[in-house]
Amino acid sequence: MPKLPEAKKILKAIGMPEKQQNDMCARTLLALAHLTQQDEWRKAASDEPMRTVDIMEFMKKYYRKAYKPNTRESVRKQALQPFLQAALVENIRRATNDGSGGYVLTAEFLSLLRTYQTEKWDGALQSFLECHDSLVEKYQTKRESERLPVQVNGRGLRLSRGKHNALQKAILEEFASRFVPKAKCLYVGDTIKRDLVLDEDALQKFHITITQHDKMPDVILYSEEKNWLFFIEAVTSVGPMSPKRILELREMTRATERGIVYVTAFPDRATYKKFVADLAWETEVWLAEEPEHMIHLNGSRFIGPYR
Repeated sequence: MPKLPEAKKILKAIGMPEKQQNDMCARTLLALAHLTQQDEWRKAASDEPMRTVDIMEFMKKYYRKAYKPNTRESVRKQALQPFLQAALVENIRRATNDGSGGYVLTAEFLSLLRTYQTEKWDGALQSFLECHDSLVEKYQTKRESERLPVQVNGRGLRLSRGKHNALQKAILEEFASRFVPKAKCLYVGDTIKRDLVLDEDALQKFHITITQHDKMPDVILYSEEKNWLFFIEAVTSVGPMSPKRILELREMTRATERGIVYVTAFPDRATYKKFVADLAWETEVWLAEEPEHMIHLNGSRFIGPYR
């Protein structure tokens, strides 16, 4: 039998919701197990962490399904997030000094997969289902212990570990306290929970309309004292405040009367140097390794909104 319907049967057998029994989720499972159409389930393996883009490349190569690049978010939300919550996969770093995440099957679920279509399947499935709640709790506890504590609007939250979120933590705790004291955080995302903080009421009040096609800045701060909005991009590998990005953000905020300050945050000078040619004029640059200082690409103004 082709692998796709088999993967769907497994997802159904372990009690995944109907929405997670579709083709995308089945292909994601097969990619994470490194199984091609010809492989037997006993050969399932999950030694090397896979990024979302790696999973999509596997689908394209072995299952002739080429998802568009902007589908990565759908794969993450529809398959990987539910798999994480169900203790089927975990998100780990490739190395202790590398913030990039990769997904692997949990040892318990991998062990179950290897018994599919063997005489051990029924017993292994029953054992997996009996301990499933404790597995969910085990991996949830592990994820929480690995997360970065951060103070946002006076309350403690936790960000997933990684270079990008470490920089976001620095923005919220180091940049904000120095350059936007008493500012309120209206938005901050997370690599697992995209809208970790989202003040929709405030954004609507400021006439900022967000659609599903809009790419939010990594952090949005509001200074009531100055009546300024700070749009901040945390850049470790992509996404500085380039002229193109500024045009996108202006379109998103064309109805607001608040002043807007555009900031690109980098972890260090080395990263900043990689992107210096891409940065737009009339923006600000902040380096986490030198938090007391700002680089102002704005001519006559020291720091202030473009409009």
